[in-house]
Amino acid sequence: MDVVIKVVAFSLVVLFIYMLLHETKSVLSLMILLTAGILIFLFISPYIKEIISFMRSMADKVGMDFAYIQIVMKIIAIAYLSTFCSMLCRDAGVTVLGKKVEFTGKIMILFLAVPIMMSVLDSILKIM
Repeated sequence: MDVVIKVVAFSLVVLFIYMLLHETKSVLSLMILLTAGILIFLFISPYIKEIISFMRSMADKVGMDFAYIQIVMKIIAIAYLSTFCSMLCRDAGVTVLGKKVEFTGKIMILFLAVPIMMSVLDSILKIM
């Protein structure tokens, strides 16, 4: 809960600074927004290690191959990172680049999902 409060407080301060500078110094205000977005991402990144550790321990407890968990974690990371980058591009007024990042993320997610789909199909074929 503390993290959310810190991020919200930081975001409100950045928003206030942006509103002050937006009319007179639009380039500087845009750079402040982009920097704030990156700082927020860096601020929450240590929690990702905890999530990965939790997922690894859960996979060990149920006897699941961690390779599948890794693939799912990569897919989630790609989804978050491509969305984050796309939003930064939109904030900078470069929507076209943001859409290309989103498209690339979707293709990479599909590419990473192929081994899982093959495993599911293989399991179905063994049952039949």
